[in-house]
Amino acid sequence: MPQATLLLDDCRAHDSEFAERARKAAERNQVEPRALIVRTLLHVPRVAKRDGRLRWGQIETELARCAAELRADQAKLADLVPQATFKLQELRFVNYDGRLAERIFTHLHYLRSARPGSLNYALVDPVYGQPVSLCSVSPLEWKRVGGQITRQFGVRMDAVRDISRVYSFAVAPPNAISYLLSRVRTEIRQTMPQIELLSTAVDPNLGFTGSSYLAANWHRWMTIKPRPYLYFDRGYMSPRQLRANFQTTNVAELRATFDTRFEQSQAPLLDSMIFCCRTRGETENVPEGLQRRLHR
Repeated sequence: MPQATLLLDDCRAHDSEFAERARKAAERNQVEPRALIVRTLLHVPRVAKRDGRLRWGQIETELARCAAELRADQAKLADLVPQATFKLQELRFVNYDGRLAERIFTHLHYLRSARPGSLNYALVDPVYGQPVSLCSVSPLEWKRVGGQITRQFGVRMDAVRDISRVYSFAVAPPNAISYLLSRVRTEIRQTMPQIELLSTAVDPNLGFTGSSYLAANWHRWMTIKPRPYLYFDRGYMSPRQLRANFQTTNVAELRATFDTRFEQSQAPLLDSMIFCCRTRGETENVPEGLQRRLHR
């Protein structure tokens, strides 16, 4: 029998009791297990105590709510969700239609949004042309990251592109994301010679480790101190989404306007990790002890 309570840290491992319960909930609700795990990990900090402690009843409630939401989102994309499985070498690399990518990221990515103005790339199956794994490539907008890259590595911010969204369906074969990243690097090098570097942010609070980036020869260059997750009507909202919807990210203003409809997490969160890959030549391996920790 599991303990009556557990910590957020206990939920992040792939072999945790939380992950097992999430997989069972996914099977009951006929949703993708990994998508449910990530979406729930994004929402449980809302109900965790300041020390990160949670009750199993709270987790079950969030699992059920996120599963119902995910099931509804999947239903809206029935024409895009691939069912057939193919080997990695059988998949085709393509520039993917932005309107279709927006639908997938808006409904299935844990942030439930697409980055405007992005280029989209995908591995699609050879029979139906459905996306198996896809990603968005966007101009880097995170000024603290861009400034540190310029100071430490001599790459101008306008010569950096950000892998801003990644999504892989359950039928994706092993190593699909790392293979997609490698193909994107080649594509950017050939079609955008002014771009010198690719970057991305990896959030370990959601169980991500960056393994696909490491497999594609990316390296972790720095970390960023976390800030609380923000929620409106129990749903996560990124600072970008808050600005778009309410023209502010100021916590005091949002609480004054919306009272309990606006919440922020209280439990300690892990630093985000910034992984980078040069578009030409080898990417420097920065030892962990020399990696800068940026503040927001």
